[in-house]
Amino acid sequence: MKRTLICTLLATLALGRAAAESDSLRVWTLNDCLNYALEHNIQLQQSRNDYLSGVEDTKEARAALFPSLTASTSQSVTNYPSSNAVDRTSYTGTYGLEAGMTLYNGGRLRTAVKRQQLQNRIDELSVDEAANDIRIAIVQAYMQCLYAAEAVTVNRSTADASKAQRDRAEAMWQAGSISRVDFAQLESQYASDEYQVVVARSTLDSYKLRLKQLLELGITDEMTLAEPEVGQEAILAQLPAKTDIYATALESMPEIARGELAVEAAELEVREARAGFLPTLALTAGIGTGHMSGGSFESGTQIWNRFNENVGLTLSIPLFSNRRNRTATNKARLTAANMRLTWLDLKKTLLEEVEGAYLDALSAQSQYVAAVEKQQYARRSYELTSEQFAVGMKNTVELLTAQNELTAARQEVLQAKYMSLLNIELLNIYQGRGTNAEY
Repeated sequence: MKRTLICTLLATLALGRAAAESDSLRVWTLNDCLNYALEHNIQLQQSRNDYLSGVEDTKEARAALFPSLTASTSQSVTNYPSSNAVDRTSYTGTYGLEAGMTLYNGGRLRTAVKRQQLQNRIDELSVDEAANDIRIAIVQAYMQCLYAAEAVTVNRSTADASKAQRDRAEAMWQAGSISRVDFAQLESQYASDEYQVVVARSTLDSYKLRLKQLLELGITDEMTLAEPEVGQEAILAQLPAKTDIYATALESMPEIARGELAVEAAELEVREARAGFLPTLALTAGIGTGHMSGGSFESGTQIWNRFNENVGLTLSIPLFSNRRNRTATNKARLTAANMRLTWLDLKKTLLEEVEGAYLDALSAQSQYVAAVEKQQYARRSYELTSEQFAVGMKNTVELLTAQNELTAARQEVLQAKYMSLLNIELLNIYQGRGTNAEY
């Protein structure tokens, strides 16, 4: 029995360890990050709950069109201290059932239902808008991580090259081919390049932390990002016309539709406020009965004798409301005007974002082409300078200058590459498209 229990515990621990290792070895692609964030992000879940809360408000507004029904009862005890009373204590009970329904109130109730239905659609679009904001944040963070990871590789490569140069220079110094000062300069360059590796790794960790926070991952969760091989076709992808992108974005982005519906909802609020000038007609009906104990009071079956029925109409005509209705109507009109301005501002903001991403993408693509060419020349120059330094035809300063120019060129290629990919992805989001399957 003891042996079986121990085996079970060991198997459980092994399975737990395997599950933990599986989680830690998970490779995250961009689509993995997006899908996970859209399911687990706290702000997005709160937006969904706000939408569901609005649906409940719509049900309540629709129910106001139907009659209400209320049941009531009361029980009381009355004491008569006078010695002339036959029964000094009396017990009284009443029972009633009341119904009421608004027959007419200027269409306010039906307008409220329509306005609330529009609000539901607005809330639903707000959820989509929050999801888009998360997509944009995830894409930015993910691209930053890819850039930082590749920057680590570039800096590591540079540091390795510096180490090789330092080792070669050490042999040359010991052979008397170069001075101690030249060797010290190469040692300093190697130390500086190693430091840049540390900085690049720290930057990568910071970007990964930002991505983990967007994904709502725990402190013990580790992230291993995919290492996509992105070709020049993706980096230099042909962009649609800027006007076409903006026209598609106007139809695709949820904040534009939300702004338009907000204008319609505000106009319904104006109609609802104007209903305050109109009469209200309400229907009421009810039944009731009661009983009272005591010999000095009526006898017989009191519940039946006191049974009563009533029905009535109530007409309310607003004659003077201390300007409440006029103020409500005027403020509703001002709100509607502000909603129109907000809608126009949303279009303007979207235009700025689309145009900015479009120009940034074009600029990054042009910079990438130029940076790749510059990198080729810088690499060739460094290789020739390194060969000439080995035979004493170039000095240390010229070698370090060529190496630093190559490093700078590689960094420029990286920056242009990921700026292009980032802005292309942003343009895809504005057009309601999916992300690039390559990463």
